[in-house]
Amino acid sequence: MLAAAQLKLDAALPADLRARAALVRERFHLDAPGWYYDSDSVPHLSTVADTVWKQQRIEVRYRRWRAPTDVTRRLDPHGIVLKAGRWYLVARDYRGIRTYRVNQILHLAVLAEHFERAEDFDLAEYWAAGITEFRAGLHQGKATIRLSPAGRNRAAELYNAETIRALHATASPPDQDGWVRAVVPIESTENAQSEFLRLGADIEIIEPTELRARISTVARGLAAIYPADQPGQASS
Repeated sequence: MLAAAQLKLDAALPADLRARAALVRERFHLDAPGWYYDSDSVPHLSTVADTVWKQQRIEVRYRRWRAPTDVTRRLDPHGIVLKAGRWYLVARDYRGIRTYRVNQILHLAVLAEHFERAEDFDLAEYWAAGITEFRAGLHQGKATIRLSPAGRNRAAELYNAETIRALHATASPPDQDGWVRAVVPIESTENAQSEFLRLGADIEIIEPTELRARISTVARGLAAIYPADQPGQASS
């Protein structure tokens, strides 16, 4: 469907721009999904792309996460965004500009109505503002941690920019073993547990106590499975 959408967009471009677009594709390829994630199945992507280009109004049956889950919306498609293998439609409805997952469109009808784009709308600015708001809402708590030198190096590869900024801003001077103490944002206790376990023995959780207790429980379970004095023995 992506190929079909690209063909439609190419056909609508003037000849000189079409040649320039082809040249770019010869030299740049975007493979957005991660290694262990398949991109969305988006049967309506080609039609959505066509209506964005032609400024044509659509009516969709859309499935959202909250009740009522299936709703009908009339939309003025303003743009398409590909984020981490997922396609999003940015469109104007009766409430203003909103974002819709393209793969959650259950049914789409193209209406015989054209619309005028919002004059002050900038797709990149809208998306950047939405990402900032989303990230701000993710982190509802904080954790006090200790990191080894190896832990600090690995954290820079594993964690997002906001966590790394907090780590640098709050890190104490290293102790005699090179460990530092810092305060970092966390999304939830459950999420923090899985994230911090990625650092193994190179991190110690000081607070919150609930998170420290959960990590301690996992550590005791691992010690029981891998006793130091019985290497190589499988449990029966």
